[in-house]
Amino acid sequence: MSSPRRPASTHVLTVTYAGGEERRGPVTMGQANMIRCMLRDEPAHINIHDVWPVPAGTRTDAVVEALRSLVVRHEALRTTFPHAPGGPPREQAVASGGRFAVTVLDHAELPDDVLGYAESLARRAREEPFHLDRDFPLRIRLLTRAGAPVSVAMAASHAVTDAGALAVLKEEWLALLAGEELGPPASLTPLELAAEEASPAGLRTSEASLRHWERIIRTGPPAMFAEPGAQGAEVRTPLLTLRSRRAARALARVAARTGALPSTVLLTAWCALVAHRAGQDACVVAAPTSNRYHPRLARSVNTLSQDALLSLDVRVPSFDALLKKAWGAALNAYRHSRFDALRLWEVIDEATFERGSRFARDVVFNDVSTLPPTVASLTADGPGEPGAADPDGPELELAWGPEQVLPTRLLTFVHATGPLLHLGLWADPGLFGRAEAEGLLTGLVRLLEAAAAQDVPLASLTAATGVRPAERGHRWLRVDGSWTSPPLVAATLSRALDGLPVHVTADAPAGSAPTENARTENDRRENALTDDIPAGNALTAYIAAGDTPLTPARAHAALMDALPGRPGVLAPGRYVIVRHPPAEADRTSAWLHRQILGEGTGRQRPM
Repeated sequence: MSSPRRPASTHVLTVTYAGGEERRGPVTMGQANMIRCMLRDEPAHINIHDVWPVPAGTRTDAVVEALRSLVVRHEALRTTFPHAPGGPPREQAVASGGRFAVTVLDHAELPDDVLGYAESLARRAREEPFHLDRDFPLRIRLLTRAGAPVSVAMAASHAVTDAGALAVLKEEWLALLAGEELGPPASLTPLELAAEEASPAGLRTSEASLRHWERIIRTGPPAMFAEPGAQGAEVRTPLLTLRSRRAARALARVAARTGALPSTVLLTAWCALVAHRAGQDACVVAAPTSNRYHPRLARSVNTLSQDALLSLDVRVPSFDALLKKAWGAALNAYRHSRFDALRLWEVIDEATFERGSRFARDVVFNDVSTLPPTVASLTADGPGEPGAADPDGPELELAWGPEQVLPTRLLTFVHATGPLLHLGLWADPGLFGRAEAEGLLTGLVRLLEAAAAQDVPLASLTAATGVRPAERGHRWLRVDGSWTSPPLVAATLSRALDGLPVHVTADAPAGSAPTENARTENDRRENALTDDIPAGNALTAYIAAGDTPLTPARAHAALMDALPGRPGVLAPGRYVIVRHPPAEADRTSAWLHRQILGEGTGRQRPM
């Protein structure tokens, strides 16, 4: 007898389709954004997947016919991106006819966990890249038992689909299998959206979005988790799932007590908890589903994956006060979530060079619970657990799942807020061990329960949630909204300059009063021990160049090249170059007596 995880036979059905109009036009901003990622990232990290259970009694020809109908119905599934070698696609082409493949995997028997088996096949299908200029955007596997369809496992190109698009396709496919007739699509096609984005109003929207992003990138915390343990740009992270009736009841009571939407309450609680854990005055969070809140795009089969960037200042006395700010801040972020991704990266690179700190997409909060129902069955990495909205579900259940590589420190997907709160969390294991990650989610439940009864002072979050702020040690301080460690900056700059001696100190502006934690100006300059240097202060780097020709601009450029993956490193605001280090190289006062060969900000652009 064959293994239940090995098909008895495999064959490929070639499906032809015809219908619709052949069209060409520019790519959308969302397509350009995801194409950029597809050209840069590993296929398994950027492709997406889903699993569609087949209703019992469905025949293979019905499955195929429903898939064919979806392809004819949605232009995105008939779209390729022709382009010249060596450059990114700037145009999309919609075919009026063509063909696609369905690989049938027939089994004598299937494992008890059919969903898990199908998901493993879908994950495997993600590992091959999609050729943008010629490939059909869905890689489809049909699992059958003795010829009877059981499940569809697919990988999808992120250039034309996102989680919301796959959810819409699943809904419509199931409706077709049930014999329902579908009305005409109500959302903009990709080409219609591209035309709207290129209009004068669309261009103004994009420019306003870029200004919104630039303001946050230049003034907010560039990295939420700048602390020991935060290393590397991509991290292999396990999934932790929370399913809780307790949390859902508490969330509903907070919403009733305050009059706020449950989604806003949950976002506020998460931001308060994350900022508390990170020791930040603001929570900067990316919300990728924002563009589906536009009515003409809510059910779009297209990739709309562009972040809304929310910056929520948590310097308020209580949870209720923060909740009042959160709705407006979120709405403002959603309004500024359509932009030219290439222009945005120019803005990010410019701000990185001038501010001396690299923007990190540390916190991602993707609330799909308010979107079309089946979206809540998706995660960033695959289908959610069955029964997520089961009213008889657990009071509080935490379950660990598979790992995936992520370019973020804290990724949260909210699948449902009632009758269970169901969310998936990927937390950087360098910052959150398993106990700490579980404590973060149970802390969220405790915060919701506390806020359900009464307003919660934010100063009491440790007691209310059990979550403690990060312990950074006495050599970490906050400069220009960034947590940084002068010794870490010095070591990084020294390595970037091939081992030249470097000393970094924190300087207060002339005439400023000492902070509460800094007893004297000398203490601050010598030891850099305070954890609350006021905004506007800068670091100064003293570099002993010896006979090496060095300018502040070259020193700054070298450090900029070393920044990725080091969120605790902030470039000094001033570079002072001397010939030889003092005997007491750990004392700022000794460096002050060296002859200065050159000094400056280093921010001059090379000619």
